[in-house]
Amino acid sequence: MRQKDEMERTENARARSNRHILWLTYGIAALFIAMAVYFGWFIQFKSENVIGSSYNARLDLLSDRVTRGSIMSNDKTVLAQTNVASDGSEKRYYPYDYLFVHSVGYSGKNGKTGLESLANFYLLSSHVNLIEKTINEFQGQKNLGDNVITTLDVDLQQTASDAIGKHRGAVIVMEPDTGKILTMVSQPNFNANLVDERWAELISPDNTKAQLVNRATQGLYPPGSTFKMLTVLEYMKENPNTWQDYVYNCNGSYQNGDYTIKCYHGTAHGAQNLIQAFANSCNGAFAEIGMQINSEKFRALANQMLFNSELPYTLPYNQSTFSLDGSSDDWEKLQTAIGQGKTQITPLHNLMIVSAIANGGTLMKPYMIDHVENVGGQTVKKFLPSAYGTLMSANDAQFLTHLMSQVVEIGTGSAMRGGSYTVAGKTGSAEFETGKETHSWFVGFAPADKPKVAICVLAEESGSGGAVAAPIARQVLLIGILRNMGGRTKKGRKDLKLFLPFFSIMHSHILFTQPLQIPIESRMGDVHAVCIQNFGLAGSAECGNGEGHGDAVILLAVDHSTVQRAAVDDHAILGLGHIRAHSG
Repeated sequence: MRQKDEMERTENARARSNRHILWLTYGIAALFIAMAVYFGWFIQFKSENVIGSSYNARLDLLSDRVTRGSIMSNDKTVLAQTNVASDGSEKRYYPYDYLFVHSVGYSGKNGKTGLESLANFYLLSSHVNLIEKTINEFQGQKNLGDNVITTLDVDLQQTASDAIGKHRGAVIVMEPDTGKILTMVSQPNFNANLVDERWAELISPDNTKAQLVNRATQGLYPPGSTFKMLTVLEYMKENPNTWQDYVYNCNGSYQNGDYTIKCYHGTAHGAQNLIQAFANSCNGAFAEIGMQINSEKFRALANQMLFNSELPYTLPYNQSTFSLDGSSDDWEKLQTAIGQGKTQITPLHNLMIVSAIANGGTLMKPYMIDHVENVGGQTVKKFLPSAYGTLMSANDAQFLTHLMSQVVEIGTGSAMRGGSYTVAGKTGSAEFETGKETHSWFVGFAPADKPKVAICVLAEESGSGGAVAAPIARQVLLIGILRNMGGRTKKGRKDLKLFLPFFSIMHSHILFTQPLQIPIESRMGDVHAVCIQNFGLAGSAECGNGEGHGDAVILLAVDHSTVQRAAVDDHAILGLGHIRAHSG
């Protein structure tokens, strides 16, 4: 009996032990399956980011077998390439020197920035055909790396750079419906070809220019009156049935206890409804509104607009900040409502907000790489537009678009008036230090009814947004819309590129230093009239090809490769240039 009990106890212990082993086996198997799933997911979705990280020093070992590929613009103009000397030594070369240094970046002894860093993995990958790769292996030669084709537009970049001139600041242009970044300019800049030679100077504590900072993505500034887009939206959301009745009598300043908020230069706007107060950027009205809206709800709206949050952007940037909450005092409420106080924003973030407005409330993820192709021109990887999410409803976006259109029509955005296409925008003049000139802002998009391009301009210590940033934006938007039009050529036509060293139109004083692509029926030696739609000039004249009317007609006397004379609606275009025709 005792032996039988002993056997039962032994059997029970063995059974319990087997169950434990079984559960342990199941646990290990589940862990193994989970790891396999994770590794599969990592390889599929994350491996390139880790491999391509600038912290991955082992990636540069690929340069022993691959000659770094080129970075190109959206029309395949080379922006960065590797020059190989007769002794086999390699040096990265940037044909445009300064122009793309904050977007394309640089690659040298002191590291990599911009697309040189982001696209490092692609540039050091080679998809040449297997036969060529095998031959190169036997001969001890390097394979040619893949080329990265960007969304950047050379003409638009040059126009933006020329327009901002010597102002410190930034210009960014993006397609709101795709997220493609067409232009990214930051001033001051530096020569990408001389980074290693000038490194000590660039990082010197005595250097106050901070050229290495990409002001477009890393510069933090008070948003000024551009932030009134959020203030007015919050007021409308809290007062959906009564905002139309809002009236404020502006005498140039707003008094709240010991606090005084002044309108720009003390301008007295008189009786202002909400639309007029927004269009004229009346600080007094918005200070009063700031005292009426709920601070916690305002903070929630700001967070919804990606303040205090990560942005859907892959290159280095600084996070915008919004500090107002329920415990804030009256002074912070007044300052925050007009875009001052502790609120700070980057030009990139401001562009994202205005792009979401232009795209019906949906923000598309900004990106600069269109596709990667091998040396033979075959696409090996394509990057498609993707939506980040909805920042606001379509009705909210429509409401803000209307208000921003009024800024141009009756308010501070007068520099944008007079075009045959409409512009929706908001100016801003941001104070940052007593005794210094304000930062100048303009954000907007065009055409207002069917947006093609969105823009943000920031000029440091330059004055009012309407006087400085808006004229800069006008120059860039004109080229952006023309480029958008010029890219859609009809079958049987050719693209004619015009190079005009000086191009002054009426009162716009617009400088064109880069080629414009214009669809035209071209026969060398003939005189043609070129119809440019949506150019922004008054009047109309018939196109030489008889296809319709436009706002401007340029008469070109073409003698092989020289423009002899050109005129726009009886306003002279001064200067000679040359043309180049090519198949479209």
